[in-house]
Amino acid sequence: MRLIDSHCHLNAEQFANDAAEVLAAAELAGLERILVPGWDVPSCERALALAEGIPQILVSVGVHPHAAAEVGDEGWARIVSMTADPAVAAIGETGLDFDRMWSSADAQVANLRRNLALALATGKPAILHCRSKVGERDAQDALLAELRAAGFGGAASRDAFGSRPPAILHSVSGPVDYVEAALELGCAVSVSGLAFRKGEEVTAESVRRVPAGRLLVETDAPYLSPPGAPRRRNEPRYVEITARWVAEQRGDDADAFGAALVAAFDATFQRPG
Repeated sequence: MRLIDSHCHLNAEQFANDAAEVLAAAELAGLERILVPGWDVPSCERALALAEGIPQILVSVGVHPHAAAEVGDEGWARIVSMTADPAVAAIGETGLDFDRMWSSADAQVANLRRNLALALATGKPAILHCRSKVGERDAQDALLAELRAAGFGGAASRDAFGSRPPAILHSVSGPVDYVEAALELGCAVSVSGLAFRKGEEVTAESVRRVPAGRLLVETDAPYLSPPGAPRRRNEPRYVEITARWVAEQRGDDADAFGAALVAAFDATFQRPG
């Protein structure tokens, strides 16, 4: 089965001593593409260093909602400058997290807006983290409102991206109508090991509604281990567990689904030249 990992934090401290070995294990498992997202300035810089000379790794640069209040104008200018690097194929990880609230809601919204504006300006899709407290959907609804207000799903988005997805719902979580509304805006959807957790059962229904060309899988390593993967540290090679589960939910042949994953990744994340 051909595999991709659309969201893997190989730049996290958990991989500081053996990233090369982890990549080798991923290649043996069949992974052909990996996107490494940053969440603040140092993590974006580490992602770019990891990608140097390794064509199967692409990078996303931006500011996570948890770090929204920490990255000032100077740090943001540094992130903007990184988008010129040919390895940078996306903006983020950004979004809204109204569950843990490590940054205030106002700081998160301001940060999201600058990340979305950068995505539109560069033609590099936004990687969107979105979490509400259990049983709530305020972050999902606010995210959709911000996407619409920024021009996603409209002329600005079409001018910047053409038919490509302008944003990706990373580690998708939320009700089916939220996913459907994001699809109407042209977004892609990425499924992680979160789908196996209690309270996330609705993801099985959501993945059946996503067009093949806009469906991705991820590990969010070193986090969100799927069943059968070590809980202490998830790795990109375990994305196969999630990929086979998604294919099963959709009733897709595994090999055909794997080929569709690679095609969707390449259509969404484009390396210049």
